[in-house]
Amino acid sequence: MKRRQKIKKLILIIIALLLEGVFVFSAVMFCREYADRRRSAETFSDVASMVDTETGENKSQEHKGPTSYETYSSVYEKNSDFVGWICIEGTNINYPVMQTPNDPDFYLKHGFYKESSDYGVPYMQKNCVPDKSSNLIIYGHHMKDGSMFSDLCKYTDRDFYEAHKIIRFDTMNEFGEYEIIAVFRTVAYSQSGIEYFKFVDGNENAFCNYVAMCMEESIYDTGVTAQYGDRLITLSTCEYSRNNGRMVVVAKRIDTAE
Repeated sequence: MKRRQKIKKLILIIIALLLEGVFVFSAVMFCREYADRRRSAETFSDVASMVDTETGENKSQEHKGPTSYETYSSVYEKNSDFVGWICIEGTNINYPVMQTPNDPDFYLKHGFYKESSDYGVPYMQKNCVPDKSSNLIIYGHHMKDGSMFSDLCKYTDRDFYEAHKIIRFDTMNEFGEYEIIAVFRTVAYSQSGIEYFKFVDGNENAFCNYVAMCMEESIYDTGVTAQYGDRLITLSTCEYSRNNGRMVVVAKRIDTAE
């Protein structure tokens, strides 16, 4: 009887220790996530403060504002992996874009200052050339707190699309605005998935096939298309309605008076 009580007591102690361990682990992970989230937000706020929108205003009567290079030169000086700035007005998407061809996914788990970070930084596919490639492919995390590229998943709602049709992507050489032509879901690492990441440059046939594929897969008809010679931007993030899901938004560059 006493032995049975001792065993029962030992089991209760083990269970209590396990529960305590789970609690401590959860608390540590929560603190780590909170610290990472706060550090990420502070970093991007710091980087955004480097963007210079006033440099060229008083240089001459003809020059009414800073060039793209002047606007982002301070950001580039801090990290030469910087290739552009992505922004969708009215959303949380307002970030620098990085590129590391020799280590393509580096910024998947690193912050702007190259510190370890689960938030990472939006980054461009290694074989894309800013200002030159027909299609610039940019990846960003879908974070639970709504940061990074999470807002891309809101494009499943047509009303959201109607209010956010334009994507701004500036490079060191030029400012750029892109009008959305297609919004679709797909699955990564699957034969049934759409290989949107394979088209960066190509002939007219390859370009038209890519545009046709995107528009065919689009959740709704935007009424906008693209022709060979247009420049595209493709944004990608995780989409959690299915395993390894991806949300993809494709847009074409439009001419704007600057």
